[in-house]
Amino acid sequence: MSIHEECGVFGVFSDHPVDAAKLSYYGLYALQHRGQESCGIVINDDGVFTSHKDIGLVSEVFTKDILLSLPEGSLALGHTRYSTTGKPNRANCQPIEINHQKGRMALAHNGNLSNSSVLRTQLELSGAIFHTTSDTETIAYIVTRERLKTDSIEEALSNAMYTLDGAYSLILMSPQKLICARDPYGFRPLCYGRRKDGTYIIASETCALQATGAEFIRDVDPGEILVFSKNGIRSRREHCNIKPKKFCIFEYIYFARPDSVIDGIPVHEARIKAGEILARTSPVQADIVIGVPDSGLDAALGYSRYSDIPYSIGLIKNRYIGRTFIAPDNRNDQVRIKLSAVENEVRGKKVILVDDSIVRGTTSGKIVRLLREAGAAEVHMRISSPPFLFPCYYGTDIDSQDSLIACQYSLEEITQIIEADSLAYLPLEELHNMTGNHAYCSACFSGEYPTKVYTEDRRDRYEKKLSEINN
Repeated sequence: MSIHEECGVFGVFSDHPVDAAKLSYYGLYALQHRGQESCGIVINDDGVFTSHKDIGLVSEVFTKDILLSLPEGSLALGHTRYSTTGKPNRANCQPIEINHQKGRMALAHNGNLSNSSVLRTQLELSGAIFHTTSDTETIAYIVTRERLKTDSIEEALSNAMYTLDGAYSLILMSPQKLICARDPYGFRPLCYGRRKDGTYIIASETCALQATGAEFIRDVDPGEILVFSKNGIRSRREHCNIKPKKFCIFEYIYFARPDSVIDGIPVHEARIKAGEILARTSPVQADIVIGVPDSGLDAALGYSRYSDIPYSIGLIKNRYIGRTFIAPDNRNDQVRIKLSAVENEVRGKKVILVDDSIVRGTTSGKIVRLLREAGAAEVHMRISSPPFLFPCYYGTDIDSQDSLIACQYSLEEITQIIEADSLAYLPLEELHNMTGNHAYCSACFSGEYPTKVYTEDRRDRYEKKLSEINN
């Protein structure tokens, strides 16, 4: 079991026709790490929406011929998705497109609503018919309902935000406007920038701005609604500063690309700091420090710098395994194909192995054994996050405690299970030193949820319901 985050969102707004499809392609490619199961793009050509979306990686879904078939437009909306539960389903591909009495709308969303099950039940009882199992459709229904009662799409979104609770960074496209919003807690990242030709780019991470040649302007503030139209950019702030900021700390630990900067904090530097904290709080005598590629490399470098133990490349990742790779039946062989040890670097040495997390422990154990088979004398594992102990309701696919090894075993027992010589996690009380502030959510480690949560596993329930309907 690996940790996954649900998706990345991307938007284009220009006052003149541009190759919005190609810009969206490059942006989604840069955000591929946020979702590798499906993707989609909607092009707005003078109010006419043209879309393409499907299951697969960006390069698989958007071939050269597909991109050439999409029209030029001045607005575009893109999305790349990872589903938290259930099989990949084309019905869940985003952006979602809606036709209603006052026009058209497309919506892409990153995060999870903590009150989704309550809102969905209310909508179903009022006659709403759902076609997907995602929270995005719930948001779309509520925004559409408000749009029928208001004079503008941004007013409708603002009214909807009084109902929504939980994590959502979203981009909404109408025939004339591109609107982005971030929930009042600011759980998930969202930013925007500007290209030299005046085109505005909105994206989950700054790495997507760089990929499209846009200069970063700023992050969207928690609770802020930004309206991009021919009249310029307008900020609505009625939802700002009504909740304490609770940015997902795991964005810095794992989700975000290391070259991104989120809320003024470079992700790479935060991970370096995590490694330094580990070296300070859990020192061990060793010959080299190595990281599990790619998620543990930055923290391993930080551990090495603080401890003065040499940093080395001890594991190599096969970068040519794509989504369509046919995995062998033996899970041990899967790890061997994806990772290989550099024997000359680890043979006969005491190794500190740094990774971002342990979920079930099965993969960690296989990597430790891989190093021992390569001749490592000792393997000391260091984790750049605290132990996962609680479900996440805000967009991480940890929806129960059943598979979490830290909930079932003690530190000593986990050390034995993964066959390491020692094991240490980043202390929970040290998390703030990683970011330099306390404005983050660490509920998956601490159990302290910023919002009211509902214990019903709504995603499994609706995936099952959809499966029954389709069968």
